[in-house]
Amino acid sequence: MASGNTVELIGNITRDPELRFTPSGAAVATFGLAVNRRWRNQQTNEWEEAVSFFDVVCWREMAENVSESLTKGTRVIVTGRLDQRSWETDNGEKRSKVEVVADEVGPSLRWATAAITRNERREGGTGGGGFNSPPPNEPPIGGYDDGEEPF
Repeated sequence: MASGNTVELIGNITRDPELRFTPSGAAVATFGLAVNRRWRNQQTNEWEEAVSFFDVVCWREMAENVSESLTKGTRVIVTGRLDQRSWETDNGEKRSKVEVVADEVGPSLRWATAAITRNERREGGTGGGGFNSPPPNEPPIGGYDDGEEPF
């Protein structure tokens, strides 16, 4: 990812991953991620906290692995890129949102353990460039059209 658009987040999953498939059969999983930031207020010497919420999108084999392995509340590490998409509602209102398109997702082992099961390589999974991008001529999220809200 040499484009300068790289993000790394550590947080808790806010909803179970939802697995869908595009019309051509590509798997796509989405989940919410809450990222907490904590700091000490210099004036009051009290701890303060802020939470940011992100939507994460995973494609193909990773989508299937995420939906099989992770649940709401799991602490994960996500690396990927930010992607903005726009659509128009049935009422003609323009909407847009920024999502994290994941390149890697893994459980955080800071306060938990995990058992790893390696999958056999699936047909067509090359891991090369564009691996975690939507397939050509597919809507950004499987099953949605441009006139429909994504979530």
